[in-house]
Amino acid sequence: MPKTGSPPHTQGDSVWVTTSDGRRLHAMELPGPEGAPTVVFEAGAMASRSTWALVQPLVGHWARAIVYDRSGLGRSAPDPRSRTLGRMADDLGEVLDHFGAGPYVLVAHSAGGPIARTAAAANPHRIAGLVLIDPTDEGLDLLFGNAFRKAERRNIALFLMAARMRLLRPLFRSITAPLPPDARADMRREAFTPQAVKTFADQSRTFLDDLSAYRDNPPNLGALPLTVISGGLPGNGMNPDLRTAFNESHARRAANSPRGRHIIATQSAHYPPLTEPDLIATEIHRLITHTRPSIDHQAQRYSSSPPRQSEFRRSATPEIF
Repeated sequence: MPKTGSPPHTQGDSVWVTTSDGRRLHAMELPGPEGAPTVVFEAGAMASRSTWALVQPLVGHWARAIVYDRSGLGRSAPDPRSRTLGRMADDLGEVLDHFGAGPYVLVAHSAGGPIARTAAAANPHRIAGLVLIDPTDEGLDLLFGNAFRKAERRNIALFLMAARMRLLRPLFRSITAPLPPDARADMRREAFTPQAVKTFADQSRTFLDDLSAYRDNPPNLGALPLTVISGGLPGNGMNPDLRTAFNESHARRAANSPRGRHIIATQSAHYPPLTEPDLIATEIHRLITHTRPSIDHQAQRYSSSPPRQSEFRRSATPEIF
């Protein structure tokens, strides 16, 4: 909570979520108008809640907007267990449990995309839709080659060395620059520490293997509305060929959904949440507007009798964020 007399934080009030095994996860909430839908944001691989500090306030004008830090990132306690994709999705599920029955719109960036998809597939009855921003996707074959894995290990080692020498923060000054001052201060204090890099390394040990398994058995999202937003520019570790390959995987992801939509953030590389926040907020609003009757119906049904799973038909990158 903010100190007495201090201005409100851009990202709202702090909320602490205690997981079933006793870890404390830090979240921040903008309550939005009464009766508004709820949007929950999932950050990228080594990113904290602060990466959403331009998008969340825009959404908070017309929705309840919640950000959180995964275990070992931001202000959340580290996890003594392996940070598998399933484990991270379970944590997201516990965050949703804490904030109520839903329904929720999940918004995820980069490596957060598979986490959000996994959590949504586990409990589709409480999900109204997903918006994925430049997501890591199992449809991109080069993620699973030796060259990419070696590059990732090399980057982690360099990041850890830079963090220990307090050099990592200056390397990403241009990325943090657009943020509001309070969120920028949070990110500079929390996001570039040895602990954050260690968490990134812990996640990376199993992430690509877990993601590879989705090539044969992807999370089943049924007919949930899905919007995929691709960066339109190379940069942030992506050359033009890699950018093209990423965007092709995004187009396929959207095409595989009966209610899929694929758009390009033409002014952005890998970080549209920082370079085109208005576009992201507009797409979230569009998804909610097009599904609002369904959202209201889900809320009424779930509050009285949660639907059974059978009611639904079965159907990372070198960057640190």
